[in-house]
Amino acid sequence: MDIAYIPSPSTGVLHLGPLPLRGYAFCIIIGVFVAVWFGNKRWIARGGKAGTVADVAVWAVPFGLVGGRLYHVITDYQLYFSEGENWVDAFKIWEGGLGIWGAIALGAVGAWIGCRRRGIPLPAWADALAPAIAFAQAIGRWGNWFNQELYGRETDVPWALKITEGPNREAGLYHPTFLYESLWCIGVALLVIWADRRFKLGHGRAFALYVASYCVGRGWIEYMRVDEAHHVLGLRLNVWTSIVVFLLAVVYMVVSARLRPGREEIVEPGAVDLAKPAAGESDAVDSGADDAAEDVPTAAAEASDGEDAARADADADAKSAGKG
Repeated sequence: MDIAYIPSPSTGVLHLGPLPLRGYAFCIIIGVFVAVWFGNKRWIARGGKAGTVADVAVWAVPFGLVGGRLYHVITDYQLYFSEGENWVDAFKIWEGGLGIWGAIALGAVGAWIGCRRRGIPLPAWADALAPAIAFAQAIGRWGNWFNQELYGRETDVPWALKITEGPNREAGLYHPTFLYESLWCIGVALLVIWADRRFKLGHGRAFALYVASYCVGRGWIEYMRVDEAHHVLGLRLNVWTSIVVFLLAVVYMVVSARLRPGREEIVEPGAVDLAKPAAGESDAVDSGADDAAEDVPTAAAEASDGEDAARADADADAKSAGKG
């Protein structure tokens, strides 16, 4: 009896003449564009200038890609530097292999450089980008579907992922952990958006909430995966990383809330001034208002004098008529 399942693509690469179009790369690129677009909308809503997010992303994205690749190569070095492997494959980022922890860590360094150049606080920028990054991760995870990688244990659930025979994989039906993480990231993004509106999170606490809530999901999803990984005390290395990073994020939220409560009033110097009239315009408006205010009592006095004169003329006519 056939059961329902999620099919895998027959190939993760489409060739447009000599140009290879890789599904993994497309997912990463689309995720970056969505993050910049949505992050820009949140940054403007926080009082920043349009385009600032993209300017900082020019630094953050390349640093993040390098960091993500470095984390993957370091933690899975046996795939590239053990006997029989080709170390040049470590540079083939299009074949998959980006560690989110390295991407966030080194991406933060790039974002810090970009924020310094723009004269804006990194925590405020990170708060605006937090749910946008989660949405980008949700999109990027579909790159694993194109590459038929990072799936879970065998299963017969209706939403099982069908994997075909290939290098380092066996055909079968497995838990679609890429889909679980994609849906979890969407939930994380919505949670951060709600909490940010409800509690006015500031000074990096929205970003810390994103990190903590992502770690919760990554922990149990990572536990389901069957791809090769290093283990420490019976747990996969990334599970331990999720636990440690979760605790650090929670501690940051608690300490930050005590030391710097509330939210930044100004996130980008000069952005608020754009909504104000220019100095000359302001003076002209103030001068016009003052002149108008001075004219009010003068007009009232002139109107009063006119009424008195009219009343005197009427009395004089009445007396003249009486004498006649």
